[in-house]
Amino acid sequence: MAIVAIKDLHKAYHLGQTRVAVLRGLDLVVKEGEYLAIMGPSGSGKSTLLNLLGCLDRLTSGTYHLAGQDVSQLDDKALSRIRGARIGFVFQSYNLIAQLNVLENIQVPMYYQRRPERESTARARELARMVGLDDRLKHRPFELSGGEQQRAAIARALTNDPLMILADEPTGNLDSQSSAEILQIIDELHDRGRTVIIVTHDPAVAARADRTIHLLDGCIERITHSRGRSC
Repeated sequence: MAIVAIKDLHKAYHLGQTRVAVLRGLDLVVKEGEYLAIMGPSGSGKSTLLNLLGCLDRLTSGTYHLAGQDVSQLDDKALSRIRGARIGFVFQSYNLIAQLNVLENIQVPMYYQRRPERESTARARELARMVGLDDRLKHRPFELSGGEQQRAAIARALTNDPLMILADEPTGNLDSQSSAEILQIIDELHDRGRTVIIVTHDPAVAARADRTIHLLDGCIERITHSRGRSC
């Protein structure tokens, strides 16, 4: 089953009277359970593509099917529902809420889904335990290391049992040890059948994926396949 199927995808922005084309006619299929990396120089369209796949932005032309559903023409409200129900996001900057503790941060998406508090608390505790934060539930983000904050962000991304996880430079702010720990968690999620799409500038991170698409000037320059994880 194809989780992602995009055809002739274009994305452009207008800066005053100037039209800036960011993505130019991309075709891509991502199968269920695949681990895909996206690489390319600054300005190549990596984050724009991830935002479109995550329904955070709308394409200019072309089509995008998410698990068989055409989301190309959906309005903002419908896209928001899909984001909340079907996609898990992991960002470089963690995006945790400073005033909330770990348990509460993990619960946030379930609050918007109107899940009962007892259910959301149990789910948040389960996910915190899975990422090794069961002893940090009452700590706020400023009391955590970068790696711990990213673990909390990963747990939060899993609350809706997403179709796919989208990670934008998830180790970009971490030291080497914390990076290895976060990548190991992502590897384990993939091994359990999760579809993962990760933007990275690091070839060693991309090598963990099944395949890598290399963007250049808004186009897919080439696709490479990994020979397996080296670490």
